[in-house]
Amino acid sequence: MKKKYAFENIVAETLLIPLYMRAKESGRKDAILRDPEAGRLVERIDYDFSRLDGAKLSAVGCVVRGRYFDDAVRRFIAERRRPVVVNVGCGLDTRYQRIAERGNALFVEMDLPEVIDLRRELLPEPDADRYLAGSLLDTGWMDDLREQYPDGEFIFVIEGVLMYFREEQVWQLLGRLADRFGGGEVWFDVCGPMLARSKHLKPDSLRGHEARIRSGIGDGHDIECREPRLTLIEQGIYQRFFPRRWGIGGRLLGLLPGLSKQFSSMLGYRIRE
Repeated sequence: MKKKYAFENIVAETLLIPLYMRAKESGRKDAILRDPEAGRLVERIDYDFSRLDGAKLSAVGCVVRGRYFDDAVRRFIAERRRPVVVNVGCGLDTRYQRIAERGNALFVEMDLPEVIDLRRELLPEPDADRYLAGSLLDTGWMDDLREQYPDGEFIFVIEGVLMYFREEQVWQLLGRLADRFGGGEVWFDVCGPMLARSKHLKPDSLRGHEARIRSGIGDGHDIECREPRLTLIEQGIYQRFFPRRWGIGGRLLGLLPGLSKQFSSMLGYRIRE
């Protein structure tokens, strides 16, 4: 039976966008990412998901992004002895369920209390996937993780989140992670400066939504200059992954990485010890 959920935080409501896009993608023969659990969750939520059906670019972008970060997590787990995978601003992400090659990895899902309550209702907490309520802007959850897993090797995935925060808040978060988790990695997606500066441009899935894009990063090396404890692993250009799915315009944009980064990209960093 479907149930309607109200969100106190307008950004928290955006968690429904990637959930729906993953559910839709799973029904395709040529699916970039398969997520049957997302489909089951969508079936339980009373929400007008049809308004997202016209967001064709976001539909591809969300699943490319999910696949990209899934692969980063798989590599990290394969290379580390005591991996701890932390999904920051997890929403209703199902990375734990998607990644079969978990080995001895521990997963942690962190988000606002109302989101964690929703997860516990819809997606009960597995033994190796811990739920943690907190705010991205606080340090208590970071200190708790460091204390609980003193020998852990941490990878942080911050997916579909940072563009809603002001630039100074993004720098603050990255600095706090660098303070505590040397030797780990942090992966996140960003909107580019063109989207951040514009009052009219928005990802197609956010048209008509109150959530605002508040920060943008174009060149991943700029973060190294601002926070020298972070070393760029790679900057992923969306349109270079599964190019046939982007259409002619998207494929052309993928040939112009400098321009593509003005709109969005995916970033991975090592945290120096």
